[in-house]
Amino acid sequence: MGLYKIFHPAIFQGNLKKKNYFEGWFLKHCSQDLGEVLSVIPGIALNSTDPHAFIQVMEGISGATRYISYPLESFHWDRRAFRIQVGPSSFSLEGVNLNINHDLVKLKGRVDYHHPVLYPGTILSPGIMGWYSYVPFMECYHGIVSANHDLSGKLTFNDREIDFSGGKGYIEKDWGSSFPEAWIWVQCNHFSTRDASLFISVAKIPWLGKFFMGFIAFLYLNGKYYRFSTYNQSSISRVSFDRQALTIALKNKLYTLRTRVLKNTSGELKAPQTGNMSRRIKESNDSVVDVTLADRYGHILFQDNGQRAGLEIVEKIFDYL
Repeated sequence: MGLYKIFHPAIFQGNLKKKNYFEGWFLKHCSQDLGEVLSVIPGIALNSTDPHAFIQVMEGISGATRYISYPLESFHWDRRAFRIQVGPSSFSLEGVNLNINHDLVKLKGRVDYHHPVLYPGTILSPGIMGWYSYVPFMECYHGIVSANHDLSGKLTFNDREIDFSGGKGYIEKDWGSSFPEAWIWVQCNHFSTRDASLFISVAKIPWLGKFFMGFIAFLYLNGKYYRFSTYNQSSISRVSFDRQALTIALKNKLYTLRTRVLKNTSGELKAPQTGNMSRRIKESNDSVVDVTLADRYGHILFQDNGQRAGLEIVEKIFDYL
């Protein structure tokens, strides 16, 4: 990995000659009235049997999903910015221009992105993964492209027009060889406080023949990131799951972040295993999350209820926590 790529995780990190490799971007769109949630996931899967580009589409409220394969040569990218193309559809930090005409799904139109909230990087912490961004043998890398942005534009989805103007969007990405064996993922940027965004990921991380339980998380609030992670001396003070509600509490020297997520409708997405999109995972983009941020004295700095939250739980994670 070149230094430019490390400091710009949003851009395409790989190349088409890699073996057993995947890379994908998760772009979530929610209408102003919360009545529509549409996630679009463009990416590539490089393996010996079926290398291809793809676009996954998920309706958050119904949980319906579609996976459309494209020839690998239809994938194009900009070397200096997040700007990719899969077939006739294009994706960037400025917006999406979709032209999917398939037996499974027809999705066309343009949605523009405004005022994206980027994740700050430093020499010691180029992105959400901190100094682990420099480690060349991680199974899976993660990047935050935009924690929160405004939307304008319309899409026609199977002859139904969806107006996303005034809505909210979010973009993150993953790349590497495989998703972790087990993990938890929580994401929400639809609170009564408009300038707020939550992200939590807890995963089993392979490391030098062993493993450790790693986590990365933030609450973005009114221009400030409150960060909790394995590498900044934070800890998981509580985690539990009762089949319907997930509770996670994180703390560092200054703050405590408490979340409770109520699981709603889920859909099945394809996920990578050594570059093959052979794994199946359940994802909800219709969950509800209660969030509380407090300082070390217990004073509440933020308390809100988030709608249309993203949630993934691979329950084997609880064998290790």
